[in-house]
Amino acid sequence: MDDRLTGAVGVELSLVTVDLAIFTIRNGELAVLLIDRGKEPFSGRAALPGGRVRSHETLGEGAQRELQEETGVDPGRLHLEQLGAYGDPGRDPRGRVVTIAHLALGPDLPVPRGGTDAAHAYWAPVEELLATPDALAFDHGRIVTDALERVRGELEYTTVATAFCPDVFTLTELRHVYELVWGLPLDPSNFRRKVTRADGFVEPTGQQRPQPAGRPAALYRPGPARLLSPPFLRAAVHQ
Repeated sequence: MDDRLTGAVGVELSLVTVDLAIFTIRNGELAVLLIDRGKEPFSGRAALPGGRVRSHETLGEGAQRELQEETGVDPGRLHLEQLGAYGDPGRDPRGRVVTIAHLALGPDLPVPRGGTDAAHAYWAPVEELLATPDALAFDHGRIVTDALERVRGELEYTTVATAFCPDVFTLTELRHVYELVWGLPLDPSNFRRKVTRADGFVEPTGQQRPQPAGRPAALYRPGPARLLSPPFLRAAVHQ
């Protein structure tokens, strides 16, 4: 089927698609969800999950449907937000296609399954992927790079880091989120002090988790705050 749309007077219209940059932490690494495309264009190439928005759908509804169809990941487990629009001429060989990229975050998400036009879905380490971003189909390397920078910035000013954590977590697990996303080590004592002093960032559950060595670790849950006060500037936390 021709993927182009033509208006009543024969003028070609733009297609609108959604693409999803979905990050999780697996096996001690920051990972992004990729699919191997099962059809042209770029058949066999790695890409972000996504597809055309249907006429009756909102952008968010289209993103959630594509996520389920191509990967089997439950959108309800994710923090989902719009990242931006990508519409440079030539980004898609089928014609002028504008995509609305979405950013999603989740805690240790399961091994996904491929579906529809996705031959295979899998988690890829972000660090390795960014070494060769042009290996991805379309302009998806640029989208992944932009999405990672968005997440890095949001960790400084919002509480979104807890989206990578399970329902209850230790401060060590939360610190590892920051270290993996920012790509730098953090001083444990300094990090703990800043987290516990930030209004509404985390709340103690009163429970503890046994550790292989040493004292049990206190467990926390996400607090009600959405913005960090004071912010977690990378340079300051790294000190």
